[in-house]
Amino acid sequence: MFTNEELQKIKSKRSEWEEQNLSNFVQKGEREQKFETPSGIPLKHVYGPEDIENIDYLEDLGFPGAPPFTRGVYPNMYRGKIWSMRQYSGFGDARKTNERFKYLISQGQKGLSIAFDLPTQMGYSSDNKICLGEVGRIGVTVNSLKDFEKVFKGIALDKVSTSMTINAPTSIILAMYIAIGEKHGVKQEQLTGTLQNDILKEYTARGTYIYPPKPSLRLTADVIEYCSKNLPRFNTISICGYHMRDAGSNAIQELAFTLADGISYVEEVLERGIDIDDFAPRLSFFFTTHNNFFEEIAKLRAARRLWARLMKDRFNAKDPNSLRLRFHIHTSGSTLTAQQPQINIIRATLQSLAAILGGTQSLHTCGADEALAIPTEDSARLSLRTQQVLAYETGVTDVVDPLGGSYYIEHLTSKLEEKALEYIDKIDKMGGMPIAIENAFIQKEILDNAYMEQKRIDDGSKKVVGVNIFCTDDEYKIDTFKYDKDSERRIKEALNNLKKDRNVNLVKEKLNQLKEVANSSENIMPIMIETVKTYATVQEICDVLRDVFGEYQSPQIF
Repeated sequence: MFTNEELQKIKSKRSEWEEQNLSNFVQKGEREQKFETPSGIPLKHVYGPEDIENIDYLEDLGFPGAPPFTRGVYPNMYRGKIWSMRQYSGFGDARKTNERFKYLISQGQKGLSIAFDLPTQMGYSSDNKICLGEVGRIGVTVNSLKDFEKVFKGIALDKVSTSMTINAPTSIILAMYIAIGEKHGVKQEQLTGTLQNDILKEYTARGTYIYPPKPSLRLTADVIEYCSKNLPRFNTISICGYHMRDAGSNAIQELAFTLADGISYVEEVLERGIDIDDFAPRLSFFFTTHNNFFEEIAKLRAARRLWARLMKDRFNAKDPNSLRLRFHIHTSGSTLTAQQPQINIIRATLQSLAAILGGTQSLHTCGADEALAIPTEDSARLSLRTQQVLAYETGVTDVVDPLGGSYYIEHLTSKLEEKALEYIDKIDKMGGMPIAIENAFIQKEILDNAYMEQKRIDDGSKKVVGVNIFCTDDEYKIDTFKYDKDSERRIKEALNNLKKDRNVNLVKEKLNQLKEVANSSENIMPIMIETVKTYATVQEICDVLRDVFGEYQSPQIF
């Protein structure tokens, strides 16, 4: 972007400035800390043209809405449409979740984001003894299609987009959503939303897996293939870095491991003979934003550029939409503190702003109380209002990529891309992400970084307000969500009644057909839709698949 002559002049002037101006202030003393990003990228005092001399504007930055999409996935970004404001919600029984969803819609929310309880995520029914105390605790319980009917009662599925955080049982949940659409008179092609459907990160960070990686990848690909043909407006997968980041990875690892997972999914679907441009445009991603404002913005810009290059150069995608990395942001739960919880409002606001300046398509803002419990209604409303203030009162939506061209931002963007690509190359040499997971390489990298991060907090080199700096003995009290202890009894009672009232013979017939398909190479989605319509439970379906595929046992890492 500058001629060699201009760069040499700038470098000469910089050396002169460092000797005559900067050195005097450095000798007087600076803060006692190591100046680097949380990912370990060293930081200079100031950045200039010489730090981005290798950047080609048209090749590396370009224009918004055009490859490599560094500056945004759409030409006019938020001047055309504000990001989808989602608040991750779901708790107790289906009726209470339906009430929360209707409340959020009444407050201006346009997209729903469903949290499921652990039994549902792990493929168990509420009456299984292993689930005692977890039923409806951290999300809504879905035992069967009957629960989904209650969750979406009175909600127009052709007018709302629904994101579902589900992985191992994704095919079951999608089948239920399709069935609910039919009951509401909404055709499959009219449904809009996003499935997480990212099983690989469950093995590395979150742990809600059921089956071994190979059959799990088959189910993931079945969903992607089915949606590419029947649900053209649905994002078939949300390739997710959030949970790896909350488990302890840094920004470079989050970026690298997420895109490496994406590569694995693309390769799995391509093996079926499906053209890259027939499914890649509906792939989506899910990142988080932490507190280091500029590194998080640069990470998101680097993600777009790196994915566009991977899709074009590695997979020979021709459709520009296949190169377009669209993503959701959930601000960081792991950065929130139980101490002085009101401070979390500030953290969540800055993380939300970083997501917006990084070009997100969808955003969830954490509540101040989330280090203590799931959000109250008031907390959820304040989080939504945070996004609305940023959208309508700050002017940050008026210009596309307002930080583009910043010497510091462009330098960080290139560094994050470079470091992430080093990880991806290393994973490729191992044989791909599934092999890296089987060898526990990814898990160990995340755990090692988490350990070092905690050490920095413990020794004070990383400052956390209210935890190891600016602490107080005053007790900060805020209202937190109260779990309805009677909800588990009601849920189990409803499940028992369902089992009495349904056509048991029809359930058995469809479960047997499901087993036959699971043992074949046929796509599982058509029979799954038929099976859920009989009110077969999530556990009954998962038990059939457990019998066919087996269960995964995680390696021990020390």
